[in-house]
Amino acid sequence: MKEVKREYSDIPVVSFDDAPEMAPYLTPPRAIYVGAPGKHGYLNLGFELDSSGKSILRELDRRAPLIVQQELYFDEELPGMPCVYILSSGGPNVDGDRYRQNISVGKDAMAFVSTGAATKLAEMRDNYSGLSQVIKVDEGGYLEFLPEPVIPCRHTRFISDTRMIVHPSATVFYSEIFTGGRKYYKDGEMFCFDLLSVCTHGERPDGKQLFREKFIIDPVNTDVRDIGVMHGYDIFANVVVVTPEEKAKEIYEATDAFINRDSRLSAGITHLPNGAGLLFKVLGCETGPVKEVVREFCSRVRRAVKGVPLPKEFPWR
Repeated sequence: MKEVKREYSDIPVVSFDDAPEMAPYLTPPRAIYVGAPGKHGYLNLGFELDSSGKSILRELDRRAPLIVQQELYFDEELPGMPCVYILSSGGPNVDGDRYRQNISVGKDAMAFVSTGAATKLAEMRDNYSGLSQVIKVDEGGYLEFLPEPVIPCRHTRFISDTRMIVHPSATVFYSEIFTGGRKYYKDGEMFCFDLLSVCTHGERPDGKQLFREKFIIDPVNTDVRDIGVMHGYDIFANVVVVTPEEKAKEIYEATDAFINRDSRLSAGITHLPNGAGLLFKVLGCETGPVKEVVREFCSRVRRAVKGVPLPKEFPWR
């Protein structure tokens, strides 16, 4: 593994100040300023094949509070796939935090990326927390990105932008799970956050635009419990699968939409435009069952692309 060293000042601070929905939350933090060391996390992960054809973590560059250690090879179904966990030494995201993550997978390489624990978004008095991600997967590459859920506290303001650059022969499984808040905290804290703004968009290496999805959850001005929004559900999972069109058709035909009123789980699937892949959504009331549905879907995707299922989740996850 080659750890790339860069000057901290060379890494631009992520800013979403121009986003209209963030206009009410531009007051500078009263504590540590935006972009200060420890509040400006940066991570660059580069996966490639080595001379023997094994997928490895070739490049690693990181800035506190984001941490990544050596890749592991524990997947029994794909023993040659490096598995990496993103950790944070700074606790929950607070107002004024800015994070940038770049993940690249080279030609015919593969990788699994997750987080060591749920991402907590702390209560915020000023400003907001922002995350910018670029995911690039080259010809024949394969990436599974399955982070733990995001938990927003009271008065959280969070915005993210994820850009995917995917070769037509490559596959990306990208999932996000958002809880409504700390459900069992004191008297409950569901949908008491101020704003969640999440944008995901994809393109080809030549710049051709494939899709763009953006949703803004604004409980301050919108009743999230309305029918057609969250209604009686507390957890929302959003899964984007960018994969060759023939694989997308196979996965789509093997996946059923459902509403299970007994288990209080629902799921739906649709095609992304321009033959880019699939969009899969899950609603539930507890994180465990929602994660299980997402992993079952990921296993179906892996079978179609790699011919093997996803192994069972570790019991402590």
